[in-house]
Amino acid sequence: MTRNERTLTILQLYPRDMNIYGDWGNVLSLSRRARRHGYATRILDHNPGDEFPAEIDVLVGGGGQDSGQSVIQEDLHRIAPHLRQMVEDGTPMLAICGLYQLFGHDFTTVDGEVLQGIGVFDAHTVGGTERLIGNIVTESEEFGRIVGYENHSGLTTLGPNVQRLGTVVKGEGNNLEDDHEGARYRNVVGSYLHGSLLPKNPRISDFLIEAAARKRYGDFTPAEIDDALVAQAREVAAGRPR
Repeated sequence: MTRNERTLTILQLYPRDMNIYGDWGNVLSLSRRARRHGYATRILDHNPGDEFPAEIDVLVGGGGQDSGQSVIQEDLHRIAPHLRQMVEDGTPMLAICGLYQLFGHDFTTVDGEVLQGIGVFDAHTVGGTERLIGNIVTESEEFGRIVGYENHSGLTTLGPNVQRLGTVVKGEGNNLEDDHEGARYRNVVGSYLHGSLLPKNPRISDFLIEAAARKRYGDFTPAEIDDALVAQAREVAAGRPR
């Protein structure tokens, strides 16, 4: 098999109910970035009631209203054992906002409803009365400066068995009490940053692609990609006021 024949399969989780913050842009950006690195891509969707695909290389999930999170609850727990096994096997995943919350232990809404998560992240979320909205910049030891836009009222607290994705430089992040943003466990990235996240943060895309390629094919040789326009866009986004 030559490199040009290699294909990575990207699964978008619950795009019908959890896709209100431009999350499709993450899938599109990831697919195009993978092709720049020399891989063909296949994009699949999974919605409640669907048969879960047998072979997935990257999983991407997005944000939604509390009502959308309630809609997917039963199905998410149906496929949870498979998702957790994929995580432990090293499958790369990106979980944004609503699905980031449900990848934790639980999410208690502002009305007191408790939505049980699937425990990928050692994290708990409670609904707040204030929305955290605006441009956000964080610093990550792994990915450098991460820029994006946050719009959430959920307040997430990380436990001892999970790392933060980044440290907040501008904005709020996971909650109003500490400087954490997002979460990292194995090859899974969780974050409140939309906007979409990946077009402005290609190092995260490259991480997901490399992890997927190494797991599927045993190696990864990155292409040289000119990110000059991305760098300009990042500077503009990082400089915008809250």
